[in-house]
Amino acid sequence: MERNPLQRQVAYMRRSLFDQGYLDEQFVQLEDLQDDANPNFVEEIVTLFYTDSARLIHNIEQALESRPLDFIRLDDYMHQFKGSSSSIGAKKVKNECTQFREHCSARSAEGCVRTFQQVKQEHTILRRKLETYFQLARQAGLAN
Repeated sequence: MERNPLQRQVAYMRRSLFDQGYLDEQFVQLEDLQDDANPNFVEEIVTLFYTDSARLIHNIEQALESRPLDFIRLDDYMHQFKGSSSSIGAKKVKNECTQFREHCSARSAEGCVRTFQQVKQEHTILRRKLETYFQLARQAGLAN
């Protein structure tokens, strides 16, 4: 089947998300669950992830501002964040969550604060990339 230029661009963008380490195999498994009955399944799951992760980011920010730091609570929040990230295949976000949890285990406030900035940065970068990808994929679908 011949692809139009927009479809090729979508395929290239998708591949680059994997090649650059933003996504892993779990994203492919989500895509496998998408079908004609639910053509926006992956995008809907990713949207739910970003809604839920905004709540978790807020909770972590509040926990990082309290003194003394409750490393157990921080670790619990980040455990949830890591699980959510894993469920959509957000590889870089998940890896940063792992680093944050290691700082919690070491009771390193500085490490937690520093790594949390990385978590938020990777989260934001992936969100922008996926928003662009889904927008382009919708356009390519309409071009068919």
